[in-house]
Amino acid sequence: MRMKLPFTKMQGAGNDFVVIDATRAPFRPTPQLLTRLTDRRFGIGCDQVLVVEPPSTPDVDFNYRIFNADGSEVGQCGNGSRCFARFVHEHGLSDKNPIRVRTSSSVLELRRVEGGEVRVNMGVPRLTPGEVPFRADQRAGLYELTLPDGERVVFAAVSMGNPHAVIAVEDVERAPVERLGRALQAQAAFPQSVNVGFLQIDDSAHAALRVYERGAGETLACGSGACAAVVAGRLWGRLAERVDVRVRGGVLKIEWAGEGQPVWMTGPAETVFSGEIEWQS
Repeated sequence: MRMKLPFTKMQGAGNDFVVIDATRAPFRPTPQLLTRLTDRRFGIGCDQVLVVEPPSTPDVDFNYRIFNADGSEVGQCGNGSRCFARFVHEHGLSDKNPIRVRTSSSVLELRRVEGGEVRVNMGVPRLTPGEVPFRADQRAGLYELTLPDGERVVFAAVSMGNPHAVIAVEDVERAPVERLGRALQAQAAFPQSVNVGFLQIDDSAHAALRVYERGAGETLACGSGACAAVVAGRLWGRLAERVDVRVRGGVLKIEWAGEGQPVWMTGPAETVFSGEIEWQS
């Protein structure tokens, strides 16, 4: 049976999403449908598909599901969470501010602020290897892996509800993002794979970042990656409490007071267009 599926295309700092409202009828994210939605030539095109669902527990306003182009579901997407907040407000699903949403790995607080931006409590970063998850004997500020070709890679490991490896680089534009991103994602030390960030620190309050994401490749922005990068830079003693992180799609404002405290992210969220797509159920 052919059906029409309503959707909204949104973007946050160039990280783009197809948002599906599943509050009134369930959404079945089959691999075939996700491929169609994310395909930039034969479908709509996006980095990830976001699904708005009714709350599963009384302490949240919505459930928030995130699917990669390869069909995998992940537990965190910072840029997507800002788009989520704007979507539920624009579509009349909630007039609360802030709202609380549950992902598969955490609960987020999303607050709309002036200028169309959204401020997100991304939660407390997890730094012990087992929580990332990353296979290491003990927690360290920096870890080292030797790749099959003998190259040694030094990085920080941080979970923001999803795993991140953060590599410090002198020039983010010359960083081997795809090559090292793919190589680290293939390492058995990361049992759930990993998002790989390349962090250029300009000064204590300004940095540049590129991220090679699980299931998506390099994107124009990665909100959770920006949070993980600032956490790593703070632990290295090189970044201040508030940092403007320049990504290819814009600037994300990240705040982290220190261990045991949540990371806050502020950035843009915009609706691009809405429509319907036909698909074979």
